[in-house]
Amino acid sequence: MANNQTYYVPEQSKWPIVATIGMFLLMYGVASIMVNNSQGEPTQASWFMFLAGALVMVYMLFGWFGSVIRESRAGLYSEQMDRSFRWGMAWFIFSEVMFFAAFFGALFYVRVFVVPWLGGEGDKGTSAMLWEGFQANWPLINTPNPEAYPPPDGIIGPWGLPLINTILLVTSSFTITVAHHALKEDNRKKVKIWLGATIVLALVFLGLQAEEYVHAYQDLNLTLQSGIYGSTFFMLTGFHGAHVILGTLILIVMMVRIQKGHFTGDNHFGFEAASWYWHFVDVVWLGLFVFVYVI
Repeated sequence: MANNQTYYVPEQSKWPIVATIGMFLLMYGVASIMVNNSQGEPTQASWFMFLAGALVMVYMLFGWFGSVIRESRAGLYSEQMDRSFRWGMAWFIFSEVMFFAAFFGALFYVRVFVVPWLGGEGDKGTSAMLWEGFQANWPLINTPNPEAYPPPDGIIGPWGLPLINTILLVTSSFTITVAHHALKEDNRKKVKIWLGATIVLALVFLGLQAEEYVHAYQDLNLTLQSGIYGSTFFMLTGFHGAHVILGTLILIVMMVRIQKGHFTGDNHFGFEAASWYWHFVDVVWLGLFVFVYVI
């Protein structure tokens, strides 16, 4: 029989299988949408598969994490289990760091090597023969093949919405830290105030990000098809936005748990893990702001 001094081994669970099905539907749907869009084919079935996968993933997350919460509240977890959770969260964040490192690496490779080569630099420079008059400047407003990849009419400057969003996320890192320290002190009223402020800042960030995307598509003709600049811009900011959405949902779940009386000053790793993830999202945005918007 498991107790608080032994390593808890749960019973067999359906959730890993459900997660596998959900991830398959989700990823296959995304891939199908991208392929069908590029080939001009209908995407209704692909969107249906994507949404079905998303719903399965939501069902899995609520079910699986609900089981973990119930086990934790029942006192089944030991100090060794707590260390396992901490290591698991640390490795998860490390995998996310590597995920974004790949996209930042692609941006670095394009800016430092590919664009100069296209401009005629080095022994790979053949643009004079292929695209007469092409100017290799970043951001790449004038694409080498404008018929296939229509260039944008402009770029989004860093000192408008991106700067405001940077201030919002840096401030949210401060508010979640204050909430975390308040939880350590068992000051639940203070936790609710500062955690609520973090959620509000996150929602405002997402709203401004959506406004920026609308401006890019409608006013600047800056889309995923706008050459390498458009694709790297939306891949980096889009994936970051998806992580902000996930982080915001996690913070909302933490607020619900705080309202229900979960966590104590010395037993609150669920909240701590949420704060780790939110700090990671903030740090990634600082990198985005510098390398995508400013430089």
